[in-house]
Amino acid sequence: MTVDEPFFRLLPPATGSAADPPGTQRVFATGSTAGPWFPDGQHMGPPSALLVRALEACDPRPEMLLSRLTVEVLGRVPMGELTVSSRVERAGRTIELVSAEIAADGRAVARAAGWRLAVTDTVAAATPPGPAMPGPEAGREIPTPEGWLPGYLDALEWRWLSGHLGESGPGRAWGRLRVPVVDDEEPTPWQRLAAVADSTNGAAARLDLNAWLFVNTDLTLHVHRAPRGEWIGLDADSVIGPEGLGTAFSVLHDGDGPVGRAAQALTVRPR
Repeated sequence: MTVDEPFFRLLPPATGSAADPPGTQRVFATGSTAGPWFPDGQHMGPPSALLVRALEACDPRPEMLLSRLTVEVLGRVPMGELTVSSRVERAGRTIELVSAEIAADGRAVARAAGWRLAVTDTVAAATPPGPAMPGPEAGREIPTPEGWLPGYLDALEWRWLSGHLGESGPGRAWGRLRVPVVDDEEPTPWQRLAAVADSTNGAAARLDLNAWLFVNTDLTLHVHRAPRGEWIGLDADSVIGPEGLGTAFSVLHDGDGPVGRAAQALTVRPR
């Protein structure tokens, strides 16, 4: 498995009778997107970052910041050719809702909605965000355990402060993209945040991947300021209920401290 491929390569737009609607792009998902669960499906980190990219490109305005992102997983997101589109759902001067969708063979496989809020000066009212995690230099590189398939996990550089993928319980880790989200583009901090935050479930795994499936059906991120830098930190934990349901959650960090929170609903069942 090589980790020098971007998550996605841009493809030429369709022409003629098969031309795509305005605002739609075609991409090719490479092997760097492969998830740990199924050999033919993506980890949702790369599609989440791709959806953020589409939201950021949708009628952007510098006076508005993305405040919340919710990604709904509608099915297994395959590798190969995909289309991604976006639109403004609710325009506004201070509050705006934008959405994006990824489709495979004409079928929607993931959707995202994001609230953009107007920038105002609230320095005088800002509250302490909570303690910062030790930086990536304090973490350890730990090999991916047996049973976790290669792809996305190898396309990120990981530094573990506590716990790891092969250890049950809460975990704290830093992640940094080794590859671009889209070829020849520098990922934005929000794209990096989404790509790493979807690993909340894995960082906080309380079950053995070889014996259990515990797949997230969504990802919701709330931030209290714009993320910065390349490294994204997860202070993650999860709860497994008695009826096949679970929740994974994390405090998200960048190099300046806590930046927001992530939550995921889990469907849990024996393999």
